[in-house]
Amino acid sequence: MWEGRALSARREIAALATAGLEVAELHSAAITVVEKVVPADLTCWASMDPDTAMISSMTSGTNRIPQQYEPLLANYEYSGTEPHTFATLARRATATARLSDLPRAEIAGSGRLNEVWRPLGLSHELRVIFQADEVCWGAAGLVRRGEFSDREVEFMDSVASALAAATRVAARCSDSQGAGEPAIVVVDSEGSIRAGTAAVESWRDQFDRIAPGRFAVIVRAVVASARASGTFQARVRGANGSWILIQASRLISDGDQDETVVTIKRPAGGELLGVLFAAYGLTARERDVCHEVIAGRSTSDIAARLDISAHTVQDHLKSVFGKVGVSSRGELVAKIHP
Repeated sequence: MWEGRALSARREIAALATAGLEVAELHSAAITVVEKVVPADLTCWASMDPDTAMISSMTSGTNRIPQQYEPLLANYEYSGTEPHTFATLARRATATARLSDLPRAEIAGSGRLNEVWRPLGLSHELRVIFQADEVCWGAAGLVRRGEFSDREVEFMDSVASALAAATRVAARCSDSQGAGEPAIVVVDSEGSIRAGTAAVESWRDQFDRIAPGRFAVIVRAVVASARASGTFQARVRGANGSWILIQASRLISDGDQDETVVTIKRPAGGELLGVLFAAYGLTARERDVCHEVIAGRSTSDIAARLDISAHTVQDHLKSVFGKVGVSSRGELVAKIHP
């Protein structure tokens, strides 16, 4: 019976990948399928920026996490000290991770467990990473009162690749219609917004409609990353499924102030190329050819610039057309560089 239910669920998930669903719709449908086999009291699924492993979108099951816990849970996700964060798990070879499998000391130090799950009467967590071709496209967190069995973990491991493939397909949606004009905020050393342009509020609404307090959490996360490296950029999704680009850079000052400037805007077509190339599974050479096509160069020019034959250029283009689902250069540019 168990094997039959698992097989049926895998088939349903595979079918979702061909349904043309936006990522939130996809994950909502997949949650319904998975909960038939692995029930949970609370579940939250995320798509992730494949370059930075930052959470791009979030979709909850029937029961939502109470609003007062949302900012706390998100803060732990980006704290850098919490065990089994999605970003940490994305670097592992295995798709699944039970919190209860950690050493006792690490479990005892989990802020998620002590400050969020236990106050809600929950004590067991299972997390799953959706990874395809060594790229993390999303993840799921399932939480409940009782332990997750080895068989349930095995099932989630078996469907993780199908969920990754479906999430990667959903990432091809390149709608860049965000809240409006770009916004700029200045963040102090404590992670608090000190000043901002008038457009900040419309962007805040985009994020907080997904989860209360998410805007502040995302700003603190990119600021923390920028302080470590000087600059940081990530692509996330708004409440309407649109792409949003967030960039953070540390300010140079003669004083003692440690401030960071964060810019929030709709991405231009070129700023989505990386994620779209990965979503369509293009090889490094196919990406090179696409860049040349976007620049409007002829086959002979592309061949000369890439030091390959014109015949090889055409072979690469044929492969790209098949993966992207187009039949001409014009259609290709319109689809991957809107």
